[in-house]
Amino acid sequence: MSQILSATDLFFLQRSIELSGQVRAAGKHPFAALVVDAAGHIVAEAGNDSLPPDGDPTRHAELVAAGLAARRLTPDELAGATLYSSAEPCAMCAGAIYWCGIGRVVYALSEHRLLSLTGDHPENPTFALPCREVFARGQRPVAVTGPCLEDQAAAPHAGFWQRP
Repeated sequence: MSQILSATDLFFLQRSIELSGQVRAAGKHPFAALVVDAAGHIVAEAGNDSLPPDGDPTRHAELVAAGLAARRLTPDELAGATLYSSAEPCAMCAGAIYWCGIGRVVYALSEHRLLSLTGDHPENPTFALPCREVFARGQRPVAVTGPCLEDQAAAPHAGFWQRP
């Protein structure tokens, strides 16, 4: 269910995918996210930092970027901000986005497609819970666009999740 993106959305979503490749090159799980304010300024960028054994499993890119943005923007500014992610936010990250008050999410790789890439890899026990379902249970709306650019977003994952 790919969706049409504005030029601005395309630019920032491609930036999140590019960052996910950089994160992989650094030896981490290939996920990245950024938060952009209503004026089009990047407020926060983050790569996944949850790779065992030294990583913290709660340091997903979306959660880290949302937390940074929440410390830098007012609640009204957060409501007008967009979080761009190389992959669909998991249930934990969707909760963080909601609690930070970010008003919109645009993501590339769907949770379903991600599962086809990771399989049953123990470092990524994927939830079968779309972020839209998490947001739908909240009291404030979070607009969601995605999946978009799935093939491009899948590229940094190629071969990463293969077990030796």
